[in-house]
Amino acid sequence: MSAELQASRRDNTLILTISNPGARNALHPDMYAAAIETLSTAERDDSIRAVVLTGADGFFCSGGNLNRLLENRSKDPSVQAESIDRLHGWIEAIRDCPKPVIAAVEGVAAGAGFSLALACDLIVAGAAARFVMAYVKVGLTPDGGGSWFITRALPRQLAAEILLDGKPQEARRLHELGVINRLVTDGGAIDAALAWADELAAQSPNALERIKSLTHEAQVNTLSQHFESEKRHFVESLHHRDAQEGIAAFLEKRKPQYK
Repeated sequence: MSAELQASRRDNTLILTISNPGARNALHPDMYAAAIETLSTAERDDSIRAVVLTGADGFFCSGGNLNRLLENRSKDPSVQAESIDRLHGWIEAIRDCPKPVIAAVEGVAAGAGFSLALACDLIVAGAAARFVMAYVKVGLTPDGGGSWFITRALPRQLAAEILLDGKPQEARRLHELGVINRLVTDGGAIDAALAWADELAAQSPNALERIKSLTHEAQVNTLSQHFESEKRHFVESLHHRDAQEGIAAFLEKRKPQYK
């Protein structure tokens, strides 16, 4: 079987599964275009309310294939640069997707696999899962936005430790540090992520999209700039049909039914 990104549906949730049997779900450039196209389709599909990213066979993703990277050393540097551009396109597609994206991690998320998990809005992990940024161990540097995400999720010294040491990080430690949202029994990450996706699917799609946008804007906005963003999103949300339904449902003591 070849490396592929499998797409499936469960109710209002799109499930993306990284699959590369025999290679611990190592990434392949063929996955990148498929991921970008699938997320673009999900963005336009109002019936999809959330996305779950996971790995096949109880293993999230081992990152780049070192044998392929070794082969690329004999090729023009533009070959590897193009591959990284495609990976970064996938990362950007996750960040730009208006639907919440949840990573369900079992086993190991290593290298760019760790970056993919960090790119997601929420992370659910099995208790024994490990997260590794071991680029330094093979004389390489991070890609997939890994160094960007880590340095924004943690104090500088902790981020430097993870990147410079390259040692595996236990899910429990990252949960305590706030990098992982929910820690669950081994083997339960996908079910927990899907249950969370169901909860999010019951919320206002308009509000979810705008809140996700605000969390991204907050990383670059000054406070006064963010005041303006919050004002714009609030006013536009108030005049959106979701607010009409949400407020009416609250006052009528019933569950809202968003279209």
